[in-house]
Amino acid sequence: MAAVSYHCPNCGGELRFDPNIQRYQCDYCGSDFEIEEKKEEEKETEERHFSGARQTKGAEFEGTVYTCPSCGAEIVTDETMAATVCYYCHTPVVLSGKLSGEYMPDEIIPFAFDKKEAEKRFLQFVKTKKYVPSSFFQKKQIEMLRGVYFPFWICECKTEGNLRGEGIRIRVWRQGDIEFTERTTYHVEREGQADFKNIVKNALGKAKNDLTQGVHPFDLTKVKPFSMGYLAGFQAEKRDIEKRELEDEIEREARNHTKKMLEQSVSGYSVKNIDSCSVHTIEEKWKYVLLPVWTLTYKGKNNEVYYYAMNGQNGKVCGKLPVSYKKLWLHSGILAAAVMIFGMIGGYLLRS
Repeated sequence: MAAVSYHCPNCGGELRFDPNIQRYQCDYCGSDFEIEEKKEEEKETEERHFSGARQTKGAEFEGTVYTCPSCGAEIVTDETMAATVCYYCHTPVVLSGKLSGEYMPDEIIPFAFDKKEAEKRFLQFVKTKKYVPSSFFQKKQIEMLRGVYFPFWICECKTEGNLRGEGIRIRVWRQGDIEFTERTTYHVEREGQADFKNIVKNALGKAKNDLTQGVHPFDLTKVKPFSMGYLAGFQAEKRDIEKRELEDEIEREARNHTKKMLEQSVSGYSVKNIDSCSVHTIEEKWKYVLLPVWTLTYKGKNNEVYYYAMNGQNGKVCGKLPVSYKKLWLHSGILAAAVMIFGMIGGYLLRS
């Protein structure tokens, strides 16, 4: 398994993927390169640095140790980490062996804005929240904001169904004192196909599902063929949920939606009775993709871990923010005092 970094051919400095220009960027000499220009070099670099990684176990952790190709320091990751940054020399490191073979993603949506812009948007968001503790957006905390590519499965499927039943039309009218009711019964049949595009499912078991799903949707028309270069300078996770674990869920959702559409197509009747409705899947296509998310975690005084996430493509935010009860009580106290003062002034004016 390879721990590799990509270097500038002009000065030898480490290359990172720059979301602002959508190209490789050298922080040292300022050179930039197209991703396509470097693909062959990526392959050569991975082969040149290929080396076995050793497993390490602890009481609560089992990980893999890699050697940083720039400074020689040991990099310890868990089973699913596929790209990171060396803690010692800050070199972007791609653990390419974790994203090879069957684990090679089909597509990727690159980050659309860099960390500086992500931090700016984060501050704009939290400063509108009155009761968030100040420690949540101090400099040290903000520096922990990380760009992470999360793995997802995207499924496209086609279903076919048929429905049988009856529709009843009821007409009521009066002539003088007599009320008439006409009841007409029709045999109803419906057949059809339904196409479902871009059903997105989380492919990482350890990820907090409401966090990774909360930043959706992504514009999936912007996907690009996967290249390791997009990972340089970011973290990336390898999937640990296989599509076979999601197939039943996807098929069930598709069948239910198809059934609902068939039933809704039976309209214009006072009463409808469905005798049978059968749906089956006739085609499925799966893609394994990496999607960009800016993430931040915060451990509150109650030891509860709070999560913040931002869509790395469009900036949509989700998460559970901590609450400073000191700020809340202070605000409540000021509000109560203001109400009391206005009440006293009002009473005084009424008496005078």
